[in-house]
Amino acid sequence: MSETKEILLYAEITRSKYIHTVFFELAQKALELAEKLGGCKISALLFTEPNQLENFKDGFFKSGIDKVYVFEHEKFGTYNTDLYSKLAIELVNEIKPEIMLIGATNEGRDLAPRISSALHTGLTADCTDLDINEKGQLAATRPTFGGKLMATILCKTLPQMATVRPKVFKPLKEDIIRTTEFEIRTPSLTDFEQRTELLDFARTLENEINELDSAEVIVAGGKGVGTTEGFALLKDLADALNGTIGATRGAVDIGLAPKSIQIGQTGKTVRPKLYIACGISGAIQHLVGMQDSEKIIAINTDENAPIFEVADLGIVGDIFKIIPELMKHFSK
Repeated sequence: MSETKEILLYAEITRSKYIHTVFFELAQKALELAEKLGGCKISALLFTEPNQLENFKDGFFKSGIDKVYVFEHEKFGTYNTDLYSKLAIELVNEIKPEIMLIGATNEGRDLAPRISSALHTGLTADCTDLDINEKGQLAATRPTFGGKLMATILCKTLPQMATVRPKVFKPLKEDIIRTTEFEIRTPSLTDFEQRTELLDFARTLENEINELDSAEVIVAGGKGVGTTEGFALLKDLADALNGTIGATRGAVDIGLAPKSIQIGQTGKTVRPKLYIACGISGAIQHLVGMQDSEKIIAINTDENAPIFEVADLGIVGDIFKIIPELMKHFSK
């Protein structure tokens, strides 16, 4: 195993104090990339408050992680752009990883470009696939031209950086047990100038309903839903199923739903246990974002709609007639 090759993953801690699920998806892909590179170390970067590491160790042990660089400080209870990027940049300059992968969450999308800009290296954002080419380079694939094409991008400088959408990779089916090394660092922040501070975090109605990354049930609507009242009906069904709602790009473009709940090539990728597609034709740009759902139910007035080809159950009919009947059933 080469000592010079290392893949560094960012382990984001959520507001609920658990490791974001996208980290475990990145860990699975990192194992594949490491094998194609002929074997290399897989490490993680973690920011946490003191005395919290024990809560996270088991996740690293079972994910094939060789080493975790743990930065501990009481200031790490809340994400801070300047502080996290400063320490991450210093670490990368020290260990010089070949590849650095970060989840394309709100936090990751803020942190990654700050690191890449300071290091004068490339960053491929919102990737949907990663591979190693014949020259041993990271080949990062993402949608472009509004989702009409998929571009595979190479980075000429190190580290090769990419952010990856949650849910595009499946987490490990079986635990990969490693004797993970934890290197704890307690940075001195006496000379650090903090330019921003989070005073409060309040959920809006939009992000209350937008838990697509972790939702087990999603009720999604397309242009066929027709009206905002139709989407309100989808929301009622989602609430009855303890789920959340999503939308196609077509529905977003005509103002039926906010972009934050868009699913597909130019939106989010999801893998719920149940996906109910309402008024969705089934264009490939949408299918790539939801086709790995465990069970798919499609409701459409067009019996020839492509969505029925990927659905486990298809219902031909009007959602304004079918959904109220479903609601009667679930209300019992």
